Amino acid sequence: MSAAKTKAQEIIDGNAVAVFSKSYCPYCKATKSLLDSAGAKYYALELDQVPDGSEIQAALQELTSQRTVPNVFIGRKHIGGNSDLQGRSDLKELLSSAGAL
Repeated sequence: MSAAKTKAQEIIDGNAVAVFSKSYCPYCKATKSLLDSAGAKYYALELDQVPDGSEIQAALQELTSQRTVPNVFIGRKHIGGNSDLQGRSDLKELLSSAGAL
């Protein structure tokens, strides 16, 4: 397993909610805003601000078949991107069962 894939997996496994993001991305901002308004504790990694960000993004694509950000995991399960998260009517339950609230 590549170092980037290992790092991505450790972030996913070690956090109730993991958001792989880019600091300038409006969809990423909307995702973090939604999680903030729900009162969720989450870990956000800004891929444009870490030296191995592009490698991590490529590793996430291998893991999830999703290249775009945000790439969201709740309770180690891949949720998808911003529109997937915004469309979840069970978001509070998901966050609660993952221990993020």
